[in-house]
Amino acid sequence: MREPVELRRQRIMAVVESRGAVKVSVLAAELDVSVVTVRRDVEELTRAGRLRRGHGVARPLREPAAAAAVPAPRGGEPAGEGGAVALVVPERHSYLYETLHGARSVLEEAGIRIALHIAPQSAGAERPLVERALADGARGLLIAPRWRNERSEELDYGWLADVGVPTVLMERRPRPGSALHALDSVCSDHWYGTHLAVEHLVALGHRRIVLAARDDSPTARSVRAAFAGIAAGRPEVEDWTVVLSSPDAVPGPGPDEPGPAPDAPPVSSAHAPDLDLAALLRERGATAAVLHGDVDALMLVQRLAESGVQVPRDCSVVAYDDVVAALGSTPLTAVAPPKAEIGRAAAELLLHRLSGAAGATGAAGPVRRTQLLPELKVRGSARAITPTTD
Repeated sequence: MREPVELRRQRIMAVVESRGAVKVSVLAAELDVSVVTVRRDVEELTRAGRLRRGHGVARPLREPAAAAAVPAPRGGEPAGEGGAVALVVPERHSYLYETLHGARSVLEEAGIRIALHIAPQSAGAERPLVERALADGARGLLIAPRWRNERSEELDYGWLADVGVPTVLMERRPRPGSALHALDSVCSDHWYGTHLAVEHLVALGHRRIVLAARDDSPTARSVRAAFAGIAAGRPEVEDWTVVLSSPDAVPGPGPDEPGPAPDAPPVSSAHAPDLDLAALLRERGATAAVLHGDVDALMLVQRLAESGVQVPRDCSVVAYDDVVAALGSTPLTAVAPPKAEIGRAAAELLLHRLSGAAGATGAAGPVRRTQLLPELKVRGSARAITPTTD
């Protein structure tokens, strides 16, 4: 599916504001679009007063904090890379770019320089980036691994547990009892976010609800599991089902990704290669849908309109993520995880660990597994109905 223009421009802003001046050709390569497209985006962002344009480069309105402002590491080592915190996020992931911005604001205020690393879409891409950052002297790590499937997640457990510097996971919650269970983490409470979506629809009188969701990230898997449990436990919900929101939303393998574990549950036959949501709504007699993530939600709403199904007249919709949900021709009511706040809280926790209360290993204290609650942004894509009775 083609990426919305505003989403692509948000990604350009995220890279430029994190790194400083970036060549247009580099942005084009990282975003997998043409140089002409990026040049046009940079010109529009400059006209809007969001960037500065130079000869072949895009510049932030305010340059990132200079390395000279970074406090030297403890132990008398030279500052250089040793004063930096490594921040690792997946490429082409606007949701986590908002988290990145939150972390950046806290670290810059503390005078800490960020060494940003964008992990490509390949299996194990984060490990060499972290190893490179550690070799350069990074003294802390904020990381949001892609973890397209459970096997790729488990393959990271061993090395990530032994990086040797204070580390905080962002928007990731490792499997209970795993090697990373006792690693600091800050994430959204996606069960609560899913509860908000279902509760909103049930309160409006909807009794048959479809979840069209991705299945290629920890967030996607949390939303799917939460919806199944919540819908099954609500006596008001007469019928529910879960399907893939996009044909490319499967958990793996992606490029160079390990396949599913031998004992992993198979993908349901209900997961059609191209979801005909209008037909599914008719088949199930459903009046409402929860759609994850935003881009898939906007595309599915467009397809509903092409099939003669209008939102919210014929189908109420709640999106999940709220990155671009408000930008559609029909602004979508959406569950909004506290993306920037996740980054801020993770950075604050890392600063606590780096405070030096326990020497080189960082501040003492129990491991923290923090959850922040999403909120529901009501925009009118869901309407009240009168439930039918026999």
